[in-house]
Amino acid sequence: MTNCLSKTEIPYGKAPATFRRKELLVGPSTAGSRLDLFLAAQKILPSRSSCAHLIEDAAVCINGTLATSKSEKVVLGDRVSVEIPLPRSDPNGLAPNFSIPLDIRFEDEWLVVLSKQAGLVCHPSPGHVNDTLANALVARFGYDHLGHLQGDDRPGIVHRLDRDTSGLMVAAKDDTTQRALQDLIRLRTLDRRYLTLVWGYVAPDEGTITTGIARSRHDRLKMAVSEDPGAREAITTFRVLERFEAGRRDEGYSLLECHLYTGRTHQIRVHMRYAGHPVIGDPLYGRGNDRTNLGLKRQFLHSWHIAFDHPVTGEAIVEADPLPVDLIDILKKLGARSMGRTAAGDVICPHVLGV
Repeated sequence: MTNCLSKTEIPYGKAPATFRRKELLVGPSTAGSRLDLFLAAQKILPSRSSCAHLIEDAAVCINGTLATSKSEKVVLGDRVSVEIPLPRSDPNGLAPNFSIPLDIRFEDEWLVVLSKQAGLVCHPSPGHVNDTLANALVARFGYDHLGHLQGDDRPGIVHRLDRDTSGLMVAAKDDTTQRALQDLIRLRTLDRRYLTLVWGYVAPDEGTITTGIARSRHDRLKMAVSEDPGAREAITTFRVLERFEAGRRDEGYSLLECHLYTGRTHQIRVHMRYAGHPVIGDPLYGRGNDRTNLGLKRQFLHSWHIAFDHPVTGEAIVEADPLPVDLIDILKKLGARSMGRTAAGDVICPHVLGV
């Protein structure tokens, strides 16, 4: 086998200049493991696939000899030397941001399901350069180990959530998986369900809203229901979970579960406004003041459920995410005004309230 060379002689991928060296000793509990599994167990990188990339990129030596296969077995007493690349920016300046926490609910070598916190922008935009989910993904996985079909400034991003919408979303670690996940969305087999609290009494227990959505002609920051030929079809179904009676200064509230069959910008927010039941706390499409918004400083919109068949393994991926504390507090404020839950609410509410 080839002797282990210096870092100037063995470049790591496309970024040979910045790395840190890690020295590891194989103990009794890991002796006999495959090399990639051994490295993954040391948690030097976030996934087995990223450890395999290190081996492929000539960054791992065993007892001073270059490792050439991820399936090579380590034995008791082996000394494994690893040169771990520091995350780099992409050519367009997308820098890793290590200060943004990632709440990962599912991960394998192809994709990640995570829960995005409210206030976090998904990818760079005016006013948000290095403080986005994309920057956090680069910090966690490395720029070269994320899908780039959405553009070099959107590594890993499969679909977006608005800045102040919280909850579950999917990211991809390579282009092939990213394309497959986007196909699932287009085929409407990636099941995305949201919880929202809206203004007023929604009379039917369930319904479907189907319209075109396009950029508003009056306010370029907004989207709007439109019959323009260029408008894109948008389909949202909803189920009422619980209703709250009217107060002295409001018309009551309804808690809904919305199911997206398409993924247009601001789709649920636009459709609820169109139906006469805008989302509580929505600064763009809502109505009312701090009192009628129940003191909420962002839209009451949370991606609580996501389900799909894994595009590589075929495994059924199903994740649920209870409401965050700020939204639970709003429902607690309304608790005494509840008019009762629907049959759907009896099933869903115990899960989303975390009880």
